Amino acid sequence: MSFEAIVWYLFLIDSLFANLTVLFWKKWYNKTKFSKIFPISFVWTTFYFILIIWVGCALYRLGILNFTF
Repeated sequence: MSFEAIVWYLFLIDSLFANLTVLFWKKWYNKTKFSKIFPISFVWTTFYFILIIWVGCALYRLGILNFTF
């Protein structure tokens, strides 16, 4: 597995947790110190997830990502 694939998988996990946070744990997140620095919004987390999927498609077309298990 290449370095780019590992970084992409980490970003994918991060974007999934960001979306889960905005959907299910937004009240908890607003109580943390990070919410004042990094406010969370459904639109931005969805855009982040779509961007990560788009980069994943590009890496797949380049042959860097292989989804065979």
